[in-house]
Amino acid sequence: MACGAGVGWLVTLLAEWLVTLSWAPLQGPAKLVTSVPEPWLTLGGVAVGALLGLFLGFIAVHESLSVSVSSGRVVLGVRDSSQEFGHDEIALAVRDGKQLVLLGPDGMEIARERCDLSWTRLADAFAAHGYRWADEDPHQGEFRRWVPGMPGLPDGADALLRAREVARKKEQGSEDARELRGELLRLGVVVRDEKQRQYWRVPLRS
Repeated sequence: MACGAGVGWLVTLLAEWLVTLSWAPLQGPAKLVTSVPEPWLTLGGVAVGALLGLFLGFIAVHESLSVSVSSGRVVLGVRDSSQEFGHDEIALAVRDGKQLVLLGPDGMEIARERCDLSWTRLADAFAAHGYRWADEDPHQGEFRRWVPGMPGLPDGADALLRAREVARKKEQGSEDARELRGELLRLGVVVRDEKQRQYWRVPLRS
């Protein structure tokens, strides 16, 4: 809101400056803005900017990951959906770059979400409730870069990775890529993205 209010105030100053320059663009909008008398011009600019900032803030919060940690469960919330995991389902909570990863006892990922929360607070919260925490994925060295048609993947996984590669390149393909990640997990394939590339691993079964 503070940033929005500041931008609103700067817009009023910019409009007042533009009307003094006959060659400047946006003369019409600038004259319309400056036709509002003071102090209503400044107050209105600040108020509109603050409202826009509040709106964008709500969108950011809605799109961001929320994490609730207790001794019995962990709940991850993104947008209007949430995932809940029992304590016994989580063998390790991991920071992987800007993503929070939850690993099961068999080494499979049970969750991978972009996280903008404080990593120190997250680590402290998980540790305080008896979960293991790592600042780096212990399986990072097992990932292999995906190349179409490469051997070693379970049946059907290569086709899903091809479809996911296409979805990732689309402007609105994040949900499709997310669903395809889930399909790959059901085949026993863990996927991570790095520098616009897909990497995969298949956990060893005991």
